[in-house]
Amino acid sequence: MDIQRSGSRPAKPGPADYFTGQVRLEPLFEALEPARVVSANVTFEPGARTAWHTHPLGQTLIVTAGSGRAQVWGGEIQYIHEGDVIWFPPGEKHWHGANPNTSMTHIAIQERLDAETAVWLEKVSEDQYDPQPEAE
Repeated sequence: MDIQRSGSRPAKPGPADYFTGQVRLEPLFEALEPARVVSANVTFEPGARTAWHTHPLGQTLIVTAGSGRAQVWGGEIQYIHEGDVIWFPPGEKHWHGANPNTSMTHIAIQERLDAETAVWLEKVSEDQYDPQPEAE
C-alpha cells in the first residue's frame, strides 16, 4: 500500500509551450511499473486551454468544476460541464479548456507508452477557440 498524503504533490503552472492562459496542474498519481496510469487535477482559468495534442493510449477527462470546451480535429466544439466524462481514443488530435468567462477543472487520466503520455502539437488559435459565449 502507498498513501500519498494531501499536499505532498505540489501544484505547478501549465507549461507555456503546451497551454494558453493560466493553467494549474496538480499531480494526483503516477503508478509504478508495470502499471502505467497517470492522473492530474487540472484547473483552467477563463480562456485557458491546452494546445492540440494526442495520447498514445487515449485519455479520460472527468469535469469536476465549472464548464469548458473540447474539440477533436475536424469536429465541432463541444461544451463540457461539471460531471461530464470525456474519452479521447488513442491518437485522436484534440484540445480542451475553459470557456471565455468561466473556469473549468478536470481530472485527466492517461497511460504511458514508452515513457510518453502525450504528443504535443501546435497551439489552438483564437479563431479555433472561437471565444463566443456558450449558448445554453
